[in-house]
Amino acid sequence: MTIQPLIVKILTMSINIQFFASLREQIGKSQITLPYDAPLDVINVWAQATGDTAMPSNTLCAINMEYVKPNAVVKDGDEIAFFPPVTGG
Repeated sequence: MTIQPLIVKILTMSINIQFFASLREQIGKSQITLPYDAPLDVINVWAQATGDTAMPSNTLCAINMEYVKPNAVVKDGDEIAFFPPVTGG
């Protein structure tokens, strides 16, 4: 009997990230794709995408075009959007 080595493949997932308005200018990018292999919430996505830059406290976050809180968990293929709050009159 021959023993075959067990090959384990770690699946890498990815999410698409978009930065809007002044955040795009601050970060210097409008969009990026972020690979990951462990569960992430939106605040961790921000940290990884921006090199641990602190997220401004009034930043609005969305997953797949729905507003979420920064502790919302992302899934493979999600689109995460960050933008400053909109004011109007």
